[in-house]
Amino acid sequence: MHPGALLDLATELLRAVLRFEHPADAVVSAFFRNHRTLGARERHALAETAYAVLRERLLLQHLAGLGRPGEIGKGSGKGSVKPAGKASKGHKSAAAALERRLAMLAWQGSPTFLRGALGPHEAQWLEEVQRIDRAALPEKLRHNLPDWLAGALRESLGDQFWPLAEALNRPAPLDLRVNLLKARREEAQAALAEAGITAVPTPYSPWGLRVEGKPALNKAAAFNDGLVEVQDEGSQLLALLTDAKRGEMVADFCAGAGGKTLALGAAMRNTGRLYAFDVSGHRLDALKPRLARSGLSNVHPVQIAHERDERIKRLGGKIDRVLVDAPCSGLGTLRRNPDLKWRQSPASVAELREKQQRILSAAASLLKPGGRLVYATCSLLAAENEEVVRAFDAERERDFEPLPVLDLLQAAKVAQAEELVSGAWLRLWPHQHQTDGFFAAVWRRR
Repeated sequence: MHPGALLDLATELLRAVLRFEHPADAVVSAFFRNHRTLGARERHALAETAYAVLRERLLLQHLAGLGRPGEIGKGSGKGSVKPAGKASKGHKSAAAALERRLAMLAWQGSPTFLRGALGPHEAQWLEEVQRIDRAALPEKLRHNLPDWLAGALRESLGDQFWPLAEALNRPAPLDLRVNLLKARREEAQAALAEAGITAVPTPYSPWGLRVEGKPALNKAAAFNDGLVEVQDEGSQLLALLTDAKRGEMVADFCAGAGGKTLALGAAMRNTGRLYAFDVSGHRLDALKPRLARSGLSNVHPVQIAHERDERIKRLGGKIDRVLVDAPCSGLGTLRRNPDLKWRQSPASVAELREKQQRILSAAASLLKPGGRLVYATCSLLAAENEEVVRAFDAERERDFEPLPVLDLLQAAKVAQAEELVSGAWLRLWPHQHQTDGFFAAVWRRR
């Protein structure tokens, strides 16, 4: 494809993504379905360019608005500019010109290829903008977070705020969970190596392997034969905390596409009965091909209408272990889903907190005496984590005894477990643990 045509497609994709009407991954997938002739390299360059803009949106929008070639830096201070001029010839509007500039600034394909798409004025403008000292720009343009989120994270993290902000603006590695029903970790590692994929053991989870870059995993026999499944190391730790045993009745209360369900089923050695509850039939349908690869037959997907569904009530007091990976803001996954920081708000977090409290209470009713309850989110915010747990403790103190997470991690043979806890809870941070941001608390029913 001609470089100019590919840059035009990048601009078109950005225009759709930046409407924030749907999750970015869904928008990108729909875009590729409408452009089926694109090759793998072209799809990679387009998708990564879009995600690069989402990660550094404030900075890149500022840079995209800078003046014409030769005008940048002529004002009173570093980075000062005259207002941007009219749209370049061939563009219908100033907005379209700025979207094209965003694509140029964030381009994740070959630099040589990009140069072939630019006119002389665009090339000169890009060169001048790239010489700007970004470290001298205002803080907001460096952390690339909305004000409400930056404020909440500064308050909870103090001097660790900037390391976290920098980590959130970097892509995440690819973590895999070894399916112990089919292979040991070293066997899965060797099988991946045969496909040209280098993987190293994750530092904490005994089930995990980490892969740099974005290899064609779906072409590897180790993946298609069910030896490995894509799952962040932090998510693996949630399944380890649940500690599902052979022959038990276990519920994954908010199963989604089933990553933790598969981990729990393997830990149960394909015995007992494992319920995968979710309100979304679409997400549960996504579990089916993963189940087929895994070799599990003890999983029972159940679509429910809400947390008070009669199918939940019928199982009250009968379940040994319940994992509640509650619907949340997802702000711990910003390395993978950077659009979430622009799609969430204080109001949406407040709504989620109310939902989380309802779901946790409903899930707790499933447990038999002595049963284990795990509450988890992939959020960075205390409002969705510690505050929900404290409210549950106050409400259910007579029924549920908090368990110290450190002891449970050590019993599950998690390496360096002491690095992963904050008080009695699991607290994972992208800049400290190289996982997604996760929180978990655990109780035993009295």
